[in-house]
Amino acid sequence: MSENQFKVRKHTFLIPIICVLAIWFVYFIEIKFRFNFNKFGVFPRSLQGLRGIIFSPFIHADIKHLFNNSIPLFVMLSSLYYFYFKIANRVLIYGVFITGLLTWLIARPANHIGASGVVYFLVSFIFFSGIWRKYYRLIALSLVVVFQYGSMVWYLLPVEDSISWEGHLAGFVTGIVFAYVFKNTGPQTEKFEYSTNEEFESLFDENGNYNPPKEDIKEAINDDEIRK
Repeated sequence: MSENQFKVRKHTFLIPIICVLAIWFVYFIEIKFRFNFNKFGVFPRSLQGLRGIIFSPFIHADIKHLFNNSIPLFVMLSSLYYFYFKIANRVLIYGVFITGLLTWLIARPANHIGASGVVYFLVSFIFFSGIWRKYYRLIALSLVVVFQYGSMVWYLLPVEDSISWEGHLAGFVTGIVFAYVFKNTGPQTEKFEYSTNEEFESLFDENGNYNPPKEDIKEAINDDEIRK
């Protein structure tokens, strides 16, 4: 495994910063010019509502909603681009699309807005990806994710009418599927090759004394002759 597969690159924080700034800019435009972009959210099983797959992650109901999504979005995107930089773009783009489409299929008739579905997708993907890859750094990251965002599991259930639990569930399920689909792509554990028992045992005689291969003996004699 490459020693530098985990390192800070130009996209590690650049894309997360751009994404967070984008959702804040959209909210600023709404407040500044008294717009209401909620109609551009995901409206289930409506042809017009399909546009929300692209637009809804950028739209938020209020400053609290925006702030609550900004920090985990930045943290999870940064983790994605740091640990999974080779597949990060594909995972993010396809993940956002599938999450939005699944929300469109299963959600209640209402405008579903916010980046929380994307956050749930990223949390789920990073957690299960670390577990299935069986790589200690990624498993440690998964545990950190659980510690920081474990309470989010409650919002996969219809605990509040004003919260799109369907969007959360869609993101969570999509993250699990993507973690499995991409488990063999990106960072992998280092694989070691060991000699067979026969090869190891051939190095010793019947009494357990070391019996070096003939090639090693010849090289040792040649080295001795050179030194003489």
